[in-house]
Order: sequence, then C-alpha cells, then structure tokens
Amino acid sequence: MRKRTMEELNRLSVTDFKSTEKFPLTLVLDNVRSLHNVGAAFRTADAFAIEKIWLCGITGRPPQREITKTALGSTESVTWAYAATTLEAIAQLKAAGYVVVAVEQTNQSQDLTAFHPVPNQSYALIMGNEVFGVDDEVLALCDAAVEIPQFGTKHSLNVSVAAGVVLWDFISKMSGAPRPS
Repeated sequence: MRKRTMEELNRLSVTDFKSTEKFPLTLVLDNVRSLHNVGAAFRTADAFAIEKIWLCGITGRPPQREITKTALGSTESVTWAYAATTLEAIAQLKAAGYVVVAVEQTNQSQDLTAFHPVPNQSYALIMGNEVFGVDDEVLALCDAAVEIPQFGTKHSLNVSVAAGVVLWDFISKMSGAPRPS
C-alpha cells in the first residue's frame, strides 16, 4: 500500500470546482465564534461539494488569518454569503425553497440516522454557537432538527466535527442524486 500522489487524486482547480454541479446543501453558521471552526467548515464544504456557506452574526468572515490557515484555500472555492442575523439567512433560504434543518439536541429532534433527505430537495443545515448551540429564535423557524447519536459522557461535538458528520450523512443518503463530477 502507498499513498496516492496529487496527480492520482485528480483534484479540481478552483475554476473547475466553481462550475461543477454541487449537492443541494447549504451550511449556515449561526454565530460561530471560532475562526478555526469557520475555516474547517469551508474545507469540509469544499470536500463535499456543497452549494454555499452562510456566515451569520458574529461568525468571522474571510479573509482572516485563522480562517485561511484552517481552510487551506477553500475560501476561494466555496461560495459564501454573510447575513447580520441567522434569521435573515433563513428567510432567504426558505423563500428559495430550502428545508431548514437545525443540528441540535431538542425535544423534537430526530436521530440523524433516522432522517432521510427527500430526493431533489435543497437543505440548509444550521450549525450553532460553540457554547449556546442554535439560537432559540432560529430553532423556531426550522422545519426539522437532527442530532448526532453519541454514546460517551459528553453529549456535544465540536461544531466543525459535527458539520462533517452531518454533511457526510446527508450526502451518503443523497447518493441517488447525480453526483458532482
């Protein structure tokens, strides 16, 4: 066994990535305070070829050294937008037909393994603040909530880790949809 070379990995250029078909997923960062988490979200969004990231409220925006360091160039490939509040972003997403899903432990959340995205439906996944989670006003506007099954003593994951888990789960379940080439 050997690691594949960069040539063998057949990576897209930023220009090619921008024109490639994306999965119908948007990540919404609701007042995420760590710039490293923001950068990691960009890198994960690039890896999974999602449509867009919304940076809301106090969430940092590129260019910032900590974001750039963690994102490894994906701030150039992934489309992003800023909204002063997450409520503004949700209003735009709902008007565009997105189903808004909070990634949060609530009294009505579904286990992530039990949630099945509807084919050809666009989804916006809301990731909350590292301390307070998804804001209550934002939760009130969500169409659903999912939570990641956890079995240890801590019942939380780092926001960037949670984003990776949820994006992978959604994409693996959307496998019937055309995959970006």
